[in-house]
Amino acid sequence: MAFVEPTDLPHLDRVPHDQVRQLEAALLAQQSTIEYWFRRQWRHTRPPLYASVDLRNAGFKLTPVDTNLFPAGFNNLAPGCHALCVQAMRQAIERNCPTASRVLIIPESHTRNPYYLDSLGTLASLVSQAGFEVRIGSLRPDLNAPEPLGTTIAPHLQLEPLTRNGARLGVRNFDPCLILLNNDLSGGMPPILDGLEQNVLPPTALGWTHRSKQHHFALYAEVADEFAAQLGLDPWLITPDSRYCGQVDFQKREGLDCLTANGQALFDHIRARYAERDIDHPPFLIVKADAGTYGMGVMSIRSIEELTQINRKTRSKMSSAKEGLPISRVLLQEGIPTAETWGVEAAVAEPVVYMIDATVVGGFYRVHAQRGPTENLNAPGMEFHPLPFCEPCICPDLNREPDAGPNRFYTYGVIARLALLAAAREMAEIKA
Repeated sequence: MAFVEPTDLPHLDRVPHDQVRQLEAALLAQQSTIEYWFRRQWRHTRPPLYASVDLRNAGFKLTPVDTNLFPAGFNNLAPGCHALCVQAMRQAIERNCPTASRVLIIPESHTRNPYYLDSLGTLASLVSQAGFEVRIGSLRPDLNAPEPLGTTIAPHLQLEPLTRNGARLGVRNFDPCLILLNNDLSGGMPPILDGLEQNVLPPTALGWTHRSKQHHFALYAEVADEFAAQLGLDPWLITPDSRYCGQVDFQKREGLDCLTANGQALFDHIRARYAERDIDHPPFLIVKADAGTYGMGVMSIRSIEELTQINRKTRSKMSSAKEGLPISRVLLQEGIPTAETWGVEAAVAEPVVYMIDATVVGGFYRVHAQRGPTENLNAPGMEFHPLPFCEPCICPDLNREPDAGPNRFYTYGVIARLALLAAAREMAEIKA
């Protein structure tokens, strides 16, 4: 994993009929309608405190492929976006806790990862610059005394053991108003976080102990349908199709009947939609764990036969996710190839959009020179190229072509906010 300074915009291969370019033009023509529609949505459904959304642009289709509600990677945002991040963070915290002055961040426990440490240091700095006193309390069971965070981005920060007093959580001599969770709880719900009277954001019920990608994308499909109906668009252009299997064991080869039946139905559906739209691209599927992140428990298949011929190495990879969480629930999702490449080597790339509250605050391209356009790019060897999303994602240039840089990024911001709205509805359900 490497950090690379931005040098140029990515290249987007044009495709026959150019459906995404038409989508971009339609979104630009109705920008005020779009922003008003989002404003109405946020009045009724509060957005998560923060999120990141991975997108794929195939030229003929543009969709989200993952929504992370406990994002890392803040260190990969362009420094020019930090001012907008600070403003949005202040607004988000005050909206949820108007009297807040102290914020406790609870990070992932794998805090020896230097890239994650840099992200954590950046996140803490953004919260501090927003006007809040910040400390970091760790869930690590082996942490008995404060220790340096170990990042040059915020060398003064420490990891500190958590302390609990009744229904309040803090660290030594620090009683926070709000707890900012940057741990996706893949390893389960720690008892120390249960029954707190403080506001915990995002809520612990949105951790991977409870959350389902299948449910998220079902809600996303509803959001996309509503949005498309409002603007007179084809929702297929922005929605990945999917199927679900809830009892799978790759090691024991159990549940394969569900996988093959749903996989075949999904292949047939994609081929029919491609034929209707004259799309000449071989379909593929992404098989992924229904819970978890970090690109674990993910594989790409081009035929049903590949599901029945999985080798031992792949079965092992598909049997457990982050922190050893066993995989038994699987989402089969329409594969969206990326038509974007970066640099002279034409390395495949995908945009990742970051949001704080309802504001698009930045983003970067995930680039992988050793992966193909139909493969998972969230893997060792990836690089990050930050882009100045803060201006382009908010202010498209109506005097330029629909696929010019600022306008393409505005489109990405719109699709990412649709995924954010789906996550907001997830959050509303657990609070109901």
